[in-house]
Amino acid sequence: MRYATMAMSTMLLAAALVFAQGTPPAGGAPAAAAPAGEGPTEVVQTAAQGMLGELDKNRDAYRRDPSKVSQLVDKYLLPHFDTERAARGVLGQHWRTATPDQRKRFIDAFYHSLLNNYGAALVDFTSDRLKIFPTNVDANAKNATVRTEVKRSNGDRVSVNYYLFRTPEGWKAWDVVIDGISYVNSYRTDFGEQIEQQGIDSVIKRLESGEKPSAIGKQSGG
Repeated sequence: MRYATMAMSTMLLAAALVFAQGTPPAGGAPAAAAPAGEGPTEVVQTAAQGMLGELDKNRDAYRRDPSKVSQLVDKYLLPHFDTERAARGVLGQHWRTATPDQRKRFIDAFYHSLLNNYGAALVDFTSDRLKIFPTNVDANAKNATVRTEVKRSNGDRVSVNYYLFRTPEGWKAWDVVIDGISYVNSYRTDFGEQIEQQGIDSVIKRLESGEKPSAIGKQSGG
Protein backbone atom coordinates (compact mmCIF):
# COMPACT_ATOMS: atom_id res chain seq x y z
CA MET A 1 0.00 0.00 0.00
CA ARG A 2 2.80 2.41 0.82
CA TYR A 3 4.45 2.00 -2.55
CA ALA A 4 1.13 2.28 -4.39
CA THR A 5 0.57 5.55 -2.57
CA MET A 6 4.04 6.81 -3.49
CA ALA A 7 3.57 5.80 -7.12
CA MET A 8 0.39 7.83 -7.13
CA SER A 9 2.14 10.77 -5.52
CA THR A 10 4.87 10.61 -8.15
CA MET A 11 2.32 10.80 -10.93
CA LEU A 12 0.53 13.62 -9.16
CA LEU A 13 3.78 15.50 -8.75
CA ALA A 14 4.21 15.41 -12.51
CA ALA A 15 0.52 16.16 -12.93
CA ALA A 16 0.38 18.97 -10.39
CA LEU A 17 0.50 21.49 -13.19
CA VAL A 18 -1.85 19.54 -15.44
CA PHE A 19 -5.03 19.99 -13.45
CA ALA A 20 -7.01 23.22 -13.44
CA GLN A 21 -10.51 24.28 -12.45
CA GLY A 22 -11.06 26.29 -15.59
CA THR A 23 -11.12 25.47 -19.27
CA PRO A 24 -7.97 25.71 -21.41
CA PRO A 25 -7.98 28.98 -23.33
CA ALA A 26 -9.24 28.91 -26.89
CA GLY A 27 -6.86 29.48 -29.74
CA GLY A 28 -3.97 27.27 -28.64
CA ALA A 29 -1.67 26.81 -25.67
CA PRO A 30 0.16 29.69 -23.98
CA ALA A 31 3.90 29.98 -23.64
CA ALA A 32 5.45 27.41 -21.35
CA ALA A 33 6.95 29.83 -18.84
CA ALA A 34 4.62 31.83 -16.62
CA PRO A 35 5.44 35.49 -15.99
CA ALA A 36 7.88 35.87 -13.10
CA GLY A 37 5.39 38.05 -11.22
CA GLU A 38 2.71 35.38 -11.02
CA GLY A 39 1.91 33.81 -7.66
CA PRO A 40 2.08 30.07 -6.92
CA THR A 41 -1.56 29.37 -7.76
CA GLU A 42 -1.35 31.34 -11.00
CA VAL A 43 1.82 29.47 -12.03
CA VAL A 44 0.01 26.15 -11.56
CA GLN A 45 -3.00 27.44 -13.46
CA THR A 46 -1.00 28.77 -16.40
CA ALA A 47 0.96 25.56 -16.91
CA ALA A 48 -2.15 23.45 -16.43
CA GLN A 49 -4.03 25.28 -19.15
CA GLY A 50 -1.14 24.92 -21.56
CA MET A 51 -0.78 21.20 -20.97
CA LEU A 52 -4.51 20.49 -21.09
CA GLY A 53 -4.88 22.60 -24.20
CA GLU A 54 -2.36 20.45 -26.05
CA LEU A 55 -3.82 17.17 -24.77
CA ASP A 56 -7.38 18.16 -25.64
CA LYS A 57 -6.39 18.75 -29.26
CA ASN A 58 -5.84 15.03 -29.78
CA ARG A 59 -5.86 12.79 -26.73
CA ASP A 60 -6.26 9.69 -28.90
CA ALA A 61 -2.93 10.39 -30.61
CA TYR A 62 -1.18 10.68 -27.24
CA ARG A 63 -2.80 7.44 -26.08
CA ARG A 64 -1.48 5.68 -29.17
CA ASP A 65 2.01 7.07 -28.62
CA PRO A 66 2.53 7.91 -24.91
CA SER A 67 6.17 8.79 -25.57
CA LYS A 68 4.96 12.07 -27.06
CA VAL A 69 3.71 13.10 -23.63
CA SER A 70 7.31 13.65 -22.56
CA GLN A 71 7.54 16.53 -25.04
CA LEU A 72 4.56 18.22 -23.39
CA VAL A 73 5.99 17.66 -19.93
CA ASP A 74 9.31 19.20 -20.98
CA LYS A 75 7.51 22.18 -22.51
CA TYR A 76 4.82 22.95 -19.94
CA LEU A 77 5.73 21.30 -16.63
CA LEU A 78 9.52 21.13 -16.39
CA PRO A 79 9.97 24.94 -16.44
CA HIS A 80 7.91 25.06 -13.23
CA PHE A 81 9.57 22.15 -11.41
CA ASP A 82 12.81 22.62 -9.46
CA THR A 83 14.49 19.29 -10.24
CA GLU A 84 17.67 20.16 -8.34
CA ARG A 85 15.88 21.15 -5.12
CA ALA A 86 13.80 17.98 -5.27
CA ALA A 87 16.89 15.83 -5.88
CA ARG A 88 18.71 17.57 -3.03
CA GLY A 89 15.82 16.75 -0.72
CA VAL A 90 15.69 13.12 -1.85
CA LEU A 91 19.44 12.54 -1.44
CA GLY A 92 19.56 14.36 1.91
CA GLN A 93 22.97 13.97 3.57
CA HIS A 94 24.24 12.09 0.51
CA TRP A 95 23.92 15.25 -1.59
CA ARG A 96 26.76 16.85 0.38
CA THR A 97 29.15 13.97 -0.31
CA ALA A 98 28.14 13.41 -3.93
CA THR A 99 30.42 14.75 -6.66
CA PRO A 100 29.09 17.35 -9.13
CA ASP A 101 28.91 14.61 -11.78
CA GLN A 102 26.96 12.28 -9.46
CA ARG A 103 24.54 15.08 -8.62
CA LYS A 104 23.91 15.83 -12.27
CA ARG A 105 23.48 12.16 -13.18
CA PHE A 106 21.08 11.61 -10.29
CA ILE A 107 18.95 14.64 -11.21
CA ASP A 108 18.72 13.53 -14.84
CA ALA A 109 18.13 9.86 -14.01
CA PHE A 110 15.52 10.57 -11.33
CA TYR A 111 13.54 12.98 -13.50
CA HIS A 112 13.57 10.76 -16.58
CA SER A 113 12.72 7.69 -14.53
CA LEU A 114 9.65 9.44 -13.12
CA LEU A 115 8.65 10.63 -16.58
CA ASN A 116 9.22 7.30 -18.34
CA ASN A 117 7.39 5.26 -15.71
CA TYR A 118 4.49 7.56 -14.90
CA GLY A 119 4.27 10.19 -17.64
CA ALA A 120 1.82 8.24 -19.79
CA ALA A 121 -0.77 8.54 -17.01
CA LEU A 122 -0.98 12.26 -17.77
CA VAL A 123 -2.94 11.47 -20.94
CA ASP A 124 -6.11 10.74 -18.98
CA PHE A 125 -5.88 13.63 -16.51
CA THR A 126 -8.74 16.10 -16.87
CA SER A 127 -9.62 19.35 -15.17
CA ASP A 128 -12.73 18.08 -13.38
CA ARG A 129 -10.74 15.85 -11.03
CA LEU A 130 -8.92 18.53 -9.09
CA LYS A 131 -9.87 21.56 -7.07
CA ILE A 132 -7.15 24.18 -6.57
CA PHE A 133 -7.53 26.41 -3.54
CA PRO A 134 -6.37 30.05 -3.64
CA THR A 135 -3.00 30.74 -2.02
CA ASN A 136 -2.19 33.94 -0.20
CA VAL A 137 1.55 34.54 -0.06
CA ASP A 138 3.45 37.41 1.54
CA ALA A 139 5.31 39.56 -0.97
CA ASN A 140 8.65 38.64 0.62
CA ALA A 141 7.92 34.94 1.18
CA LYS A 142 10.29 32.39 -0.33
CA ASN A 143 8.11 29.34 0.25
CA ALA A 144 4.48 28.59 -0.55
CA THR A 145 2.04 25.71 -0.42
CA VAL A 146 -0.67 25.26 -3.01
CA ARG A 147 -3.46 23.16 -1.55
CA THR A 148 -5.51 20.96 -3.84
CA GLU A 149 -8.09 18.25 -3.56
CA VAL A 150 -8.03 15.36 -6.04
CA LYS A 151 -11.06 13.21 -6.84
CA ARG A 152 -10.19 9.55 -7.34
CA SER A 153 -12.04 7.33 -9.80
CA ASN A 154 -14.12 5.88 -6.94
CA GLY A 155 -15.28 9.34 -5.92
CA ASP A 156 -13.07 9.67 -2.83
CA ARG A 157 -11.28 12.99 -2.41
CA VAL A 158 -7.63 13.16 -1.39
CA SER A 159 -5.71 16.11 0.01
CA VAL A 160 -2.69 16.87 -2.20
CA ASN A 161 -0.45 19.81 -1.29
CA TYR A 162 2.33 21.14 -3.49
CA TYR A 163 5.37 22.88 -2.04
CA LEU A 164 6.91 25.66 -4.09
CA PHE A 165 10.01 27.83 -3.74
CA ARG A 166 10.53 31.30 -5.14
CA THR A 167 13.46 31.37 -7.58
CA PRO A 168 14.83 34.20 -9.77
CA GLU A 169 12.78 32.63 -12.59
CA GLY A 170 9.57 32.53 -10.56
CA TRP A 171 7.81 30.00 -8.33
CA LYS A 172 8.74 26.35 -8.84
CA ALA A 173 7.34 23.15 -7.33
CA TRP A 174 9.70 20.70 -5.62
CA ASP A 175 7.63 18.44 -3.34
CA VAL A 176 4.12 17.00 -3.05
CA VAL A 177 2.38 15.74 0.09
CA ILE A 178 -0.54 13.31 -0.22
CA ASP A 179 -2.58 12.79 2.94
CA GLY A 180 0.46 13.83 4.98
CA ILE A 181 2.99 11.71 3.05
CA SER A 182 5.84 13.68 1.44
CA TYR A 183 7.20 12.20 -1.76
CA VAL A 184 10.64 13.75 -1.11
CA ASN A 185 10.86 12.42 2.44
CA SER A 186 9.69 8.93 1.46
CA TYR A 187 12.17 8.63 -1.38
CA ARG A 188 14.92 9.98 0.86
CA THR A 189 14.33 7.11 3.27
CA ASP A 190 14.20 4.46 0.54
CA PHE A 191 17.09 5.79 -1.53
CA GLY A 192 19.17 6.48 1.57
CA GLU A 193 19.01 2.84 2.67
CA GLN A 194 20.09 1.64 -0.76
CA ILE A 195 22.86 4.24 -1.09
CA GLU A 196 24.29 3.15 2.26
CA GLN A 197 24.21 -0.50 1.17
CA GLN A 198 25.29 -0.17 -2.47
CA GLY A 199 26.62 3.35 -2.99
CA ILE A 200 25.12 6.25 -4.91
CA ASP A 201 26.48 5.09 -8.28
CA SER A 202 24.52 1.84 -8.01
CA VAL A 203 21.27 3.68 -7.31
CA ILE A 204 21.91 6.06 -10.21
CA LYS A 205 22.56 3.13 -12.57
CA ARG A 206 19.32 1.47 -11.47
CA LEU A 207 17.41 4.65 -12.29
CA GLU A 208 19.25 5.05 -15.59
CA SER A 209 18.32 1.47 -16.51
CA GLY A 210 14.63 2.37 -16.24
CA GLU A 211 13.83 0.97 -12.80
CA LYS A 212 10.86 2.62 -11.13
CA PRO A 213 11.87 5.00 -8.32
CA SER A 214 9.22 3.39 -6.10
CA ALA A 215 11.02 0.04 -6.46
CA ILE A 216 14.46 1.26 -5.36
CA GLY A 217 13.77 0.79 -1.66
CA LYS A 218 12.11 -2.60 -2.03
CA GLN A 219 14.93 -4.68 -3.43
CA SER A 220 18.64 -4.68 -4.00
CA GLY A 221 19.93 -3.97 -7.47
CA GLY A 222 22.39 -6.12 -9.25
